Amino acid sequence: MLLLKTAGCAAVAALTALVACSAHAQEQAYPNRYIRILTSEAGSTNDIVARLLARHLPEKLGQTVVVENRGGPAADVAARSAPDGYTFLLYGSSVWVLPYFRRMGYDPLRDLTPVSSAYSQAIILLVHPSLPVKSVKELMALAKARPGQLNYSAGTTAATPHLAMELFKYQSGLDLLRVNYRGTQPAVNALVAGEVQVMFTGAGSVQPLMKSGRLRAIAVTTAERSPLVPGLPTVAESGLPGYEFTSVVGVFAPAKTPPAIVEMMSREITAVLKRQEIVDGLFESGTASLGSTPEDFGNRVRADIERWRKIIKDTGIRIE
Repeated sequence: MLLLKTAGCAAVAALTALVACSAHAQEQAYPNRYIRILTSEAGSTNDIVARLLARHLPEKLGQTVVVENRGGPAADVAARSAPDGYTFLLYGSSVWVLPYFRRMGYDPLRDLTPVSSAYSQAIILLVHPSLPVKSVKELMALAKARPGQLNYSAGTTAATPHLAMELFKYQSGLDLLRVNYRGTQPAVNALVAGEVQVMFTGAGSVQPLMKSGRLRAIAVTTAERSPLVPGLPTVAESGLPGYEFTSVVGVFAPAKTPPAIVEMMSREITAVLKRQEIVDGLFESGTASLGSTPEDFGNRVRADIERWRKIIKDTGIRIE
C-alpha cells in the first residue's frame, strides 16, 4: 500500500512539473500570434492611444497588434477571454466603477488584471457657442434661472463625462437634463450640433473643435490649472469651490493571465508611452502619456473604486 501511495505521489508530482514546464515554455514562446487590444469607439482618445500601441509594440514583440473597437461590451469580452496574453483592454473609469452601481457580467477586481496605466487627460467643461456663458459662475447662474431646461450629453454610464457631470450637479445643486448617446464621440458630436448645451470630456479629442470655435471650453476639472490646457481656469476657482475630478485610463488583461506576460507587457507598453515623440504628441492634444507597473495601476483602480463608493454613499448620486 505504501508503495502504491508513493508511486501515486510521484506521478502527481511529475504531472505537476510537466504542466508547470509546459506553461513556462508557452510564456517563453510568447507571443507567437497576433495580439488584440479592445477599446472604445473609433476616433476616441482611447482609440488613438490604442493605435499608437498597436503601431509600436510589434517592434519589440515581433507580432501584429490589432485594435478592436467595441464600446460598452469591451470589458465583458475581455473578462471572458482566455488568460493567455493575447487579449488586452484599454479603457477608463467605467470599467471599474460601473459594476458597483449596475449588475454587469464581470467583477473588475476578480475578472481583470491591471497591466499599466496608459494616459490621463485634462477633463474640461464645454458649452455650445450659442450658450451665453463664458465661465462656471455664468453657467450656474443661467442653469439656476432655467431649471431643467439646459441639457448635457454623456456617453457610457459611469465613464468620465458622466461621472464628472454627476459630481458637478451634486456640488452645485443644478438641475440639468442628461441626454444619452452611444459613446463619448457621439456625445461630442451632439454638442457640436447644438442638440445639447453642456458636456464634460477629455481635451484630447476636442482640441481642434475648441481651437476652431465650434466648442467653448470654460474650465478644467483638476485642483490646479493644468499645463495640458494652459490659461483655462479650474472649475473650483471659477464658480464651484471644492470641485475636483481626475481621470486615468489604463490597460487590463483577463484575470489569471501569467504574471510573466503581464510584467512583460507592462514594460513594453510603458516603454512605448515614454517615447518623447509620443509624450509630446499626446501633450499637444491635452493628454498626458503615463505608463506604470501593474501594482501602481492596480492601486490606482482600487483607490478610485473606494472613492466612488464613498461619493455615492455621501452624496446620493444615482447612476441610471
